[in-house]
Amino acid sequence: MGREAVEAKYGNLFDMYQRITDEDPYEVPMRIYPAVHYTMGGLWVDYDLQTTVPGLFAVGEANFSDHGANRLGASALMQGLADGYFVLPATINDYLARNPHQEPVTGEHPVVQEVLAETEDRLNLLLAVGGDRTPDSFHRELGELMWEFCGMARTDSGLRKALERIPQIRDEFWRRVKVPGTGEEFNQSLEKANRIVDYLELAELMCLDALHRAESCGGHFREESQTPDGEAARRDDEFGYAAAWEFTGTGSAPVLHKEDLVFEYVHPTQRSYA
Repeated sequence: MGREAVEAKYGNLFDMYQRITDEDPYEVPMRIYPAVHYTMGGLWVDYDLQTTVPGLFAVGEANFSDHGANRLGASALMQGLADGYFVLPATINDYLARNPHQEPVTGEHPVVQEVLAETEDRLNLLLAVGGDRTPDSFHRELGELMWEFCGMARTDSGLRKALERIPQIRDEFWRRVKVPGTGEEFNQSLEKANRIVDYLELAELMCLDALHRAESCGGHFREESQTPDGEAARRDDEFGYAAAWEFTGTGSAPVLHKEDLVFEYVHPTQRSYA
């Protein structure tokens, strides 16, 4: 293309790169590494972004619809925005309007009453703690822990450290979180705190699943599981299944459910970037 054409298209990106690295990308090869999602395909969805599981929609980079197995480009961000702003508001509302569950669900339904009571109890508990730490501080701490020990590369020892620390963060959260305001108004601090309760559960499960899957495959790269050349080493004989973890309550071990994968035509192979 020539330098002038590259400057016309990507000059601002090259300028930012030079300011960050103090290297001229026109003269020195750029130091770029792929993020984990660049190596992964997405879930199959129809034109409504619904998967093969009725009522389960996959959005943005979680589906294959616009990018297939390659998301190496800024357009991946636009897919998430387009799906969230323009597609899902129409398709999910249409799905719900067709009443796929047949049985009408009103506010008096026992399950609705149970969920409302559970949610109200949790919000009241969050407001009553009155501690000295903001929800954002716990969010940052949990995020840094996950980035360090459950990121693109994981180790057995690191995951065990995370699994030891997350319950401690949860205990401290319920003793020290401070949520100003009330539950009778628009309260973003309360919303953040409520989400962190879920983030703690999800983070613990992610680390547990990563520890259990002692192989390198897809989004899992275990440093103990690699070839002499540093490539990801698969263990399909032990992990050739789809897994789903069943939540059994906070502080209780989840239950692993497995469904064996059967490959009749295309079989898994070792990935190599050589």
